[in-house]
Amino acid sequence: MFRPGVRIGGWVLALSALLVAVVLVSATIGPVQLGVGTVAAVVWNALPWVEVDVPRTARIIVMQLRLPRITLGAVVGFGLAAAGTVMQGFFRNPMADPSIIGVSSGAAVGAVAVIVAPFAIPGPLSLGIQTAAFCGALVAAAAVYLIATKNGRTPVATLLLAGVAVQTFLGAVISFMLVHSGRALREAIYWLMGSLHAADWSQAAVSGAISLLCFLFLAAYARDLNVLLLGEEDAHSLGVSVERTKVLLLALASLMTAAAVAVAGVIGFVGLVVPHVMRLLVGPDHRILLPTSALAGASFLVVADTIARSGAAQLPVGIVTAFVGAPFFLYLLRKREVHEL
Repeated sequence: MFRPGVRIGGWVLALSALLVAVVLVSATIGPVQLGVGTVAAVVWNALPWVEVDVPRTARIIVMQLRLPRITLGAVVGFGLAAAGTVMQGFFRNPMADPSIIGVSSGAAVGAVAVIVAPFAIPGPLSLGIQTAAFCGALVAAAAVYLIATKNGRTPVATLLLAGVAVQTFLGAVISFMLVHSGRALREAIYWLMGSLHAADWSQAAVSGAISLLCFLFLAAYARDLNVLLLGEEDAHSLGVSVERTKVLLLALASLMTAAAVAVAGVIGFVGLVVPHVMRLLVGPDHRILLPTSALAGASFLVVADTIARSGAAQLPVGIVTAFVGAPFFLYLLRKREVHEL
């Protein structure tokens, strides 16, 4: 029997290798076909101390067109899967996902508001959409938390119900804005479907930095999340500061989700299905489940976006994740693999 540290290292190494392979293969696919060796040479040549002779056209295609989108997809998948893992453990509910406390709905309200009324936030439209979506996501999460908190305590059941109520209300706000969106309707709906078509290196860098920082803090609280699965009273008796831990877990998971949704729109099923699959493979221990789910989510979304952009008519990646995720989740239900945590 492997020690936990060896087991975690083995899984992380294997999934990291898988992610690298998926990224390289994805970068070869497009209107101009490139070989894996060419893509690897372009990436290798991007290092400051390396000089490799690669065609200029290949460098432009890989570094300016494909790799920013692929990198952003990996970052978004990483964040959504990690946040979904935390939410499912926090709520002890297999149906929990990163949007369960209204983060995605809040982001959608902010983004659609700017699309319908571009003057709402000064600056370039794309920056305005991302800023509004990020702020809307955090405001929604904070509102749900404040509504559910009383006398310094935040019951999980109350938090869940508050999240459902706020999501419903924000859904009505989004529908109202769409009805009055006029010519902006197509752009708003496209954003709501989730897409990576406007990706660039700056988006990947900012979203990646936020997600990585949040992930490191969440990883430090993986043991406490394991203990919370036993119940709040048992967790308190084992030395866990329950309310403080709950606030930190919710805040960090919401921040990761906000960073992902702000740059990619609403992408479903990544944070719902991926943690389930990895839980079946590695077990419920969040010390190994959290990093493996995050890496698997990164690979999953890169593959999904590769499929989305491979057709004659490019699809929003959210459509592909729904096509794949919904049937697979139904399969898990039929196999009774989805059960209360």
